[in-house]
Amino acid sequence: MKQKTIDKIKQTGKNQIVGTFKKNKDFGFVVPDNRKIGSDIFIAKRNMKNAKNEQKVVVQITKYPKKEKSAEGKIIEVLGNKDEAEVDLLSLVKEYNLPYKFPKFVLEEAKQIKQEIEKKDLPNRVDLRDESIFTIDGEDAKDLDDAVCVKKLENGNFMLGVHIADVSYYVKENSKLDLEAVTRGTSVYIFDKVIPMLPRRLSNGICSLNAGKDRYTLSVEMEIDAKGNVISSDIFKAVINVTERMNYTDVQKILDENDKEITEKYHKYIEQFKKMEELAKILQNKRIAQGYLELDIPESKIVLNKKGKPIDVRKYESSFSNQIIEQFMLTANEVVAEKFFWLEAPFIYRVHEKPDMEKVKELNKFLFNFGYKIKGNKENIHPKAFSDILKKAKGKPEEKVISNLILRTLKIAIYENENKGHFGISSKYYCHFTSPIRRYPDLFIHRIISKYINQGYNFSNRDKERYTELAKKYAEESSNREKNAQKMERESEDIKKAEFMEDKIGNIYNGIISSITSFGVFVELENTVEGLIRFENLGNEYYIYDDEKKNLTGEHTKQVFKIGDKIQVEVIEASKDLRRVWFARCE
Repeated sequence: MKQKTIDKIKQTGKNQIVGTFKKNKDFGFVVPDNRKIGSDIFIAKRNMKNAKNEQKVVVQITKYPKKEKSAEGKIIEVLGNKDEAEVDLLSLVKEYNLPYKFPKFVLEEAKQIKQEIEKKDLPNRVDLRDESIFTIDGEDAKDLDDAVCVKKLENGNFMLGVHIADVSYYVKENSKLDLEAVTRGTSVYIFDKVIPMLPRRLSNGICSLNAGKDRYTLSVEMEIDAKGNVISSDIFKAVINVTERMNYTDVQKILDENDKEITEKYHKYIEQFKKMEELAKILQNKRIAQGYLELDIPESKIVLNKKGKPIDVRKYESSFSNQIIEQFMLTANEVVAEKFFWLEAPFIYRVHEKPDMEKVKELNKFLFNFGYKIKGNKENIHPKAFSDILKKAKGKPEEKVISNLILRTLKIAIYENENKGHFGISSKYYCHFTSPIRRYPDLFIHRIISKYINQGYNFSNRDKERYTELAKKYAEESSNREKNAQKMERESEDIKKAEFMEDKIGNIYNGIISSITSFGVFVELENTVEGLIRFENLGNEYYIYDDEKKNLTGEHTKQVFKIGDKIQVEVIEASKDLRRVWFARCE
């Protein structure tokens, strides 16, 4: 076990570890937050740095474990008491070695950027400031990088305008801001905070499409017919002035016509939102027919009080107004990717490859229990084979479980400089174009698009070679940064969910079996909290685990537990430190 710990530390390059300090009279030790690090770290009295018992600390390893001796280290930073607001955030930041604060030289460069548009560039742009253009986001959003406009043409087609903040105009290649954005790769959302890719002066200021402010954009206008086909498109530089900053809740109330106050407030825009709804439904139906995977995997909404304590955990409620933006952004991303693919431009694509057939075979073993089967082979497997299963399971008790099983079967979407299509959305050409404030690949391809526009689509071979190498480099780095950010975001959810359940010991809940392993049964509650039932808490029976079917059978009662079964559980333990919740089955 100790040898494994050394290997893991070497492999991850971790000589600094975050954990909880346990103080004795003449020495102490640190219990790592990362439970994969298999041993506590001994701290001599001279290396305690005045840390107090139960405080979160950063410890530097000075000696790795050897034979019977524990790892040794010295405390280099005290983060604070583990129950203080912000300490959870700081602990995760340090654990994942994320750049938290912007260096002064980056902030100084950001300060030099004016908060009003530079009018010298106006002649190079299409002036859309008199158009009715809207942002539609969550109520708490501050970095607004996309805005939309829909019109009905005389021929019955729609004209969809997607206007994205022209971040590359302000973040110049190889500037201090650009190099810092490369390092960060993505904005990270943890708890109710964001660690932004760009300083707030840009992300919430001049780059944010704030209502009533002139803003520069890279815009895509698409003529779309009644079947959802893009008839023609144009990509250009523009200047816009957002008419209204809308949120999903208010837009849905307008569409539902069930809130008189909201309807009266936005009465002059109602027809435009209705057109958006009509077009979004056309686009959504077309995608579903093509095999777009509608996975029923609810996101969690964790509500914190001013001290950072979780006071509620529930499903994040979305409505069709969310789908309006989703469908419009998907369409813009596809149009941009296809155009620059045929231009053979150096580019970063969002790639989601076909699943491995071995995993599909494993999935079919599970689906057999529900009477379903994915059809296809290595040469010919189509997203529609998966979407058909999801359609059959729609509204049934097993819908959520099947969505999760399919998600685990699919490959992870990554960034690449070669276009390989996107299996999950059944698209031949796809990129991330619509969020340059918070994702570096979007910012990079904005820079490429701008260069093509500025140079009349004449790109030298020398530039193609240079930017192709950069695309390859940034695609790999951004994929790694995204993976790290997602892990951190999941860890932050686990911490707050466990903390929320700490005072719920003894409470009874209804749940659904989300997975079965050789060491216990995982159950997900309606509020999205997941916990483990160890075998000893499953009932007064010995259960036999079937690895192939991933189910349990009682030796005497022959009772079978399988994924998707409803089950009633009691909360018996919850630990914010361990990031876990434990249940017992109610018999």
